[in-house]
Amino acid sequence: MMRYVKIAVAAIAAVVAVSLATPQFASAHCDTLDGPVIQDARKALESKSVTPVLKWVKEKDEKTVIAAFNKAVAAKGNKAEAAHKQFFATLVKIHRAGEGAPFTGLKPAGAVEPAVAEADKALVSGSADNLVRLITEDVTAGIRKRFERVKAAYRHKDESVAQGREFVEAYVDYTHFVEKVHLAATGTAHAEHDEHTRHAPSGHDGKKH
Repeated sequence: MMRYVKIAVAAIAAVVAVSLATPQFASAHCDTLDGPVIQDARKALESKSVTPVLKWVKEKDEKTVIAAFNKAVAAKGNKAEAAHKQFFATLVKIHRAGEGAPFTGLKPAGAVEPAVAEADKALVSGSADNLVRLITEDVTAGIRKRFERVKAAYRHKDESVAQGREFVEAYVDYTHFVEKVHLAATGTAHAEHDEHTRHAPSGHDGKKH
């Protein structure tokens, strides 16, 4: 039974990792100089073929990307580096716009969340075991930390107003964290939010407490 629970938690955690990563994934990953978008951009420049990067943008944006690519390929000497960076920036900006995310400039290599880096390693290695282990440990730690805090506050919640408020603060943090993890894992986050908002009584802010 315990083995089944551990496997289930691991599976949920893996789904949560992906669900919670968008659009943050693009923010902390696709705009880095060692992210997958730039990696394909470098391949495109080396092979002098724009094809590897077109998958990162929508069809309507292909002309803009191709124009930036052609300039980068044609640039020579000390102008080449600047042209390449401009191509990278154009590509990433358009890619992020397609995801509904802002572009604040290219980030240095290594500026990526550990979970996202591990997700890429999993694709290369063909195994998600390390990724699942990492996410499972973090989710487990997050739940236990909040649980221990609210459990301690629960014992004294009715002794004074101040202690009661301390419990409420811990309780809200605890239940909201668990709720978000579960909804993300089951893929019902958006549906739950829409349903709750649709049936919220007049004057209600639509938020759960």
